[in-house]
Amino acid sequence: MSAETLQFQAETKRLLDLVVNSIYTNKEIFLRELISNASDACDKLHFESLTNREILNGDENFEIFVVPDKDSKTVTVSDNGIGMTREEVIENIGTIAKSGTRAFLEKLKENEGKVDEELIGQFGVGFYAAFIVAEKVEIITKKAGENSAVKWTSEGAGEYTLEEAEKDSRGTTIVLHLKPEFCGGEEVDFTNTYELESLVKKYSDYIRYPIKMNFETEDKDKNKVIEVRTVNSMQPLWTRNKNDIKPEEYEEFFKHQFHEWEKPLEFFHLKAEGTFEYTALLCVPKHAAYNLYYSDYEPGLQLYSRHVFIMNKCKDFLPDYLRFIKGLVDSPDLPLNISREILQQSAQVKKIGKALEKNILNRFAKILKNERDKYEEFWQEYGKSLKIGVYNNAYDEKAKDDLKDLLLFPTSKGGKPATLAEYVERMPEGQTKIYTASGKDSATIEQMPQMEILKDKGFEVIYLTDPIDEFALEVLQKYNDKEIQSISREDFETDDEESKKAKAEVEELAKSQEDLLKDVKEAIGGEISEVRLTSRLKSGAVCLATGKTGPSLNMEKTFAAMNNNFFKATRILELNPNHELFKKLSGLHALGKDKPEFKEFCGLLYTQALLIEGIMPDNPVDLANKIAALMAKI
Repeated sequence: MSAETLQFQAETKRLLDLVVNSIYTNKEIFLRELISNASDACDKLHFESLTNREILNGDENFEIFVVPDKDSKTVTVSDNGIGMTREEVIENIGTIAKSGTRAFLEKLKENEGKVDEELIGQFGVGFYAAFIVAEKVEIITKKAGENSAVKWTSEGAGEYTLEEAEKDSRGTTIVLHLKPEFCGGEEVDFTNTYELESLVKKYSDYIRYPIKMNFETEDKDKNKVIEVRTVNSMQPLWTRNKNDIKPEEYEEFFKHQFHEWEKPLEFFHLKAEGTFEYTALLCVPKHAAYNLYYSDYEPGLQLYSRHVFIMNKCKDFLPDYLRFIKGLVDSPDLPLNISREILQQSAQVKKIGKALEKNILNRFAKILKNERDKYEEFWQEYGKSLKIGVYNNAYDEKAKDDLKDLLLFPTSKGGKPATLAEYVERMPEGQTKIYTASGKDSATIEQMPQMEILKDKGFEVIYLTDPIDEFALEVLQKYNDKEIQSISREDFETDDEESKKAKAEVEELAKSQEDLLKDVKEAIGGEISEVRLTSRLKSGAVCLATGKTGPSLNMEKTFAAMNNNFFKATRILELNPNHELFKKLSGLHALGKDKPEFKEFCGLLYTQALLIEGIMPDNPVDLANKIAALMAKI
């Protein structure tokens, strides 16, 4: 087959140009990325060989070669891993051509055009960091079990060529034709064997496969000979005594093993012995993955048994709300040929998973108590996950108890977000409930008419600005015997004597206004279930409340955003009898409930209540015309 030239997608071409031409301080990271990819290829073939031994074709020893060449000004990284077919080369050479591209560009815009290590690592475009040091990259690859090989070539200028190639063995060989400044020029010399050896030891010492290099030496007769040496220790970090491991060693391990580009926010080195044994190395990445809460994100821990790799994404150790945790588990009690079906039924896996979850949550609690700024940084990235954990464990009291004290929320007090425990501790005498309010942001909640009376009484309100917040607290219902009360529910009321008196007065007044309230409901139609007077408004004329149970208005909006219009809130229109508009309403009603003015006035009151809740009316033009007509009468 003759060489075929293919074009990158427009977005991909732009992204590649940004990566290649960025001022990138740590240019040596290309080697770490290529070696990690080679290790992944060996892992994949090893895993497949557990059930298909013939695929190895007698070659059971995995290895990675790094070969610098001063004469050709190249660096070659090769492996005897699983290799790729032509189709897989097109699809999988870096994830640059996949769905992460658009997200990368959006994040780049937020980052004001600056390409840094965190961005490159977060979106899986690390392979293309090779073009930072290379003016041309060649890949020759042969899939294990296949007869044909393919060659991929690109100069990083928006296109690449594919052609058939000759390759004796399986695996992938990557040849980097270095830019002049990286082979003895102004920059570091990547054709220097000892320079590359130090980089391998720095970044890839814990790779579980031998990384080999050629060293020129002399024999006893002073003849030059080539000696092949393994330059990485291959000792899994998790097998060492954790007291002997430096923090920077953990950091480098997570960077190369899990393609992280910044040191983890937190890491865990856990060991258990006795009835069941395991070692776990886990970390909380510095930043949440861009697709953490989407279906294409693959959670799971790497699984080893007796230091032998078994599975890359084992989802059975940790609950879904801890999907952001990266790491590995090594247990001697799991069989090497364990299958997915057996794994899901394994009592051992469940025991290990429960122990890991407990250790992780205990560590979070300690950070919250002793390192508040660090915990708030963690919460900014992963707080949504813990709130999802509360919601997903609606019927598991133990799980909810484990999570409730880790939750943080902004409040009407301003400043730092508060835990539920801190909120309860600050409650003044006479307050018996935990008050919450939902809205798109704190500024919107501040303007809610129901907030006035709480501010006057000095009651703090928890602001629920994330759609998941209300779902999580609805599941909790109480915290330390304190009822969690939404100020938008129909049963919202304060328990002080002044409020009880005001409520009784309004209820008495409502008896004389039954016809008015009934006619207002009739004028508005089926949009609302009830119209009533309220003592919960101060300067506001009207508001919407929802039933004691069922979806709230914010929940309804959340469902609607997911194209689910079946969950509707029960809408109750509440009127302030002390407001001038109520007096105007009463006057119009006295003229006749069938008068157009009365019906239009009722419609405007309801629309006003909708707007306060951030809900656009069905017919904004009609609303504008009615307001214009009303203004013309003034």
